[in-house]
Amino acid sequence: MSGETNRSPSDDLTSATQEGRTDAAGAPAVFDEPSAVLQPGRKSLFREYAEAIVVAMLLAFAIRVFVVQAFKIPSGSMIPTLLIGDHILVSKLSYGIQWPSQCKLQAAFPPVNCYASQALIEFGKPQRGDVIVFRFPEDEEKDFIKRIVGAPGDTVQLRNKAVLVNGIVLDDKPFTQRIDPGIIDGTINPRDNFGPVTVPDGAYFVMGDNRDQSLDSRFWGFVREEKIRGKAFRIYWSWSGQGQWTEWVRWDRFGKAIQ
Repeated sequence: MSGETNRSPSDDLTSATQEGRTDAAGAPAVFDEPSAVLQPGRKSLFREYAEAIVVAMLLAFAIRVFVVQAFKIPSGSMIPTLLIGDHILVSKLSYGIQWPSQCKLQAAFPPVNCYASQALIEFGKPQRGDVIVFRFPEDEEKDFIKRIVGAPGDTVQLRNKAVLVNGIVLDDKPFTQRIDPGIIDGTINPRDNFGPVTVPDGAYFVMGDNRDQSLDSRFWGFVREEKIRGKAFRIYWSWSGQGQWTEWVRWDRFGKAIQ
């Protein structure tokens, strides 16, 4: 008709869609309108830092208990293998996945101190020659480090400083030292003449590599397996603090494997 304005079908469809009426097939048109999005309240800076600190402490605690722990050597009982001032890493996974037991709370980090552990998954048993950290049997608040000389079932004896395991002299010269040439009678002191004793099940006979200056199984008995905290495997830092200041750090010991 002459009074009507010419409109294309495409214009009709666009118009209907925009107005929200019907589409070309007569069905109601559907629109995608932006929905209102609620923005969560921003955490305070203090809360963010607090949460990060808590997560970091929990992670550090888990690593310390289940994976690896650092220790410092305070005495010379393991010379020449370990020197005073060596800082070492001790693996908690060498013998399996351990679950701590006999725990108590303390006002320090970590907040829980555990005095034993049980194997959830066992990878193997401690072996002769392993350098281990364990709870000192006479004072479990202290950690000791020694080398395993006798495993369960072994017979250990000392004759004039020589260590015999199952009747065979132990070849320990590469990793031990004996600085006192004198021999002490076993009836006076067990340092040089001791035993024989048989290591019971679930226990280990340990000795320091500095044979003449070590308080070990010759004096206080065996180490129970559940009291072993882990196997020492690496020196990550060494500090002597003696001599000229350029000699305080023992750079040559960094990263050294403990064998």
